Amino acid sequence: VQLQASGGGLVQAGGSLRLSCAASGFTLNAYAIGWFRQAPGKEREGVSCMTSSGRSIWYADSVRGRFTISRDNAKNTVYLQMNSLKPEDTAIYYCAATPNGYYIGSDHRTYGYWGQGTLVTVSS
Repeated sequence: VQLQASGGGLVQAGGSLRLSCAASGFTLNAYAIGWFRQAPGKEREGVSCMTSSGRSIWYADSVRGRFTISRDNAKNTVYLQMNSLKPEDTAIYYCAATPNGYYIGSDHRTYGYWGQGTLVTVSS
C-alpha cells in the first residue's frame, strides 16, 4: 500500500502547479482523500479533502478559490491544482487517504495512509 506524490517545484508568485498522488496496492476510489502541507517551523495543516464519492469537498480558507482537488479513479490518482500561488503557500505537500470514504475533514489523525511529500516553493 503506497501513495506517491509528485509535481512539486519552484514557481514564481502568481504561477500554477499541479500535484499528483498515485496510489498502488489499493483502490483509491473507496477512500476519502486529503492534501496537507507543512511549512518550516509550522504544524501540518489541512489544505483540501474529498469524500470517496467526490460529492463533498472541503478547502482551507487560505486556498479556497485558488486550489482544486480532483480524482481520476481510472488512473487511481488524485490531484491538487494550485493556481495564483503565493509565497505563503511554500511547504511540503502531502497526500493522504482513509478507508472511511465518508470522512470530510482536516484531522490528520484520521488518515492512515500518507505519501512521502513533495516540496512546493513559491518565490516572490
